[in-house]
Amino acid sequence: MPGLRWSACCWRSPRRVRCACWWPEALRLDSSLHLYYGGTFDPVHNGHLAIACSARDELRCTVRLMPAADPPHRAPPGADAGQRVHMLELAVAGEPGLVVDPRELQREGRSYSIDTLRQLRAELGPEAPVALLIGADSYLGLPTWHQWRDLFGLAHFVVAPRPGSAVGGQAGEAGPAPELAAVSAGRWSASAAELERLPAGRLFLLDPPLRPESASEVRGRIAAGRPWKSLVPPAVAAYIVSHGLYAGLAPGRSPL
Repeated sequence: MPGLRWSACCWRSPRRVRCACWWPEALRLDSSLHLYYGGTFDPVHNGHLAIACSARDELRCTVRLMPAADPPHRAPPGADAGQRVHMLELAVAGEPGLVVDPRELQREGRSYSIDTLRQLRAELGPEAPVALLIGADSYLGLPTWHQWRDLFGLAHFVVAPRPGSAVGGQAGEAGPAPELAAVSAGRWSASAAELERLPAGRLFLLDPPLRPESASEVRGRIAAGRPWKSLVPPAVAAYIVSHGLYAGLAPGRSPL
């Protein structure tokens, strides 16, 4: 198709007319928003890429993927930091508008979002629009984060919903905990442009990429000897096999 080229970030969305498997070369990433997508990425999978590409396309900004060193809210990663970074670099290679930011791996100790945002504010200044890209489950779990209320003074939150997730007050679904609902009240933005006009403090619901993958599913399938390669980019699958990652998988051998 003229003016389009293939993108690895293939996803489906009810609000899109064009096929999002194709990157429109005319689309400019001209937003002033600084968008960061943190996670363990253990391993990075197609669902991660779908969310990142959805945010890139809808917000017209570069998405910086930040692997966490020692996430305080979950068990230690199955792959070491260097391996997770390498898999991320393989996943985003040649993908416009997606870059790897290893800053959290360069900091000793536990990886708290509040520390990352304070570092970014020191670099970018108080007026730069900054946002964290998180999934619906992470949004609903915000009250468990370190100094979570202070996060809204440092950044916006771009929330990627899962099918059936209770985000944004959908009818018939249980909403967020009362303390989160109280802090979120009045913060939801209908327009992505508002994220550029303000430096922090807003919530934005992303046009959802309807993908079911999860890192725990990938690891579980590998451990159980079930097919898993379709859940991750081909280069990442090859890396996992060659390094024998996850549950003692013999190097060079795996199910399809």
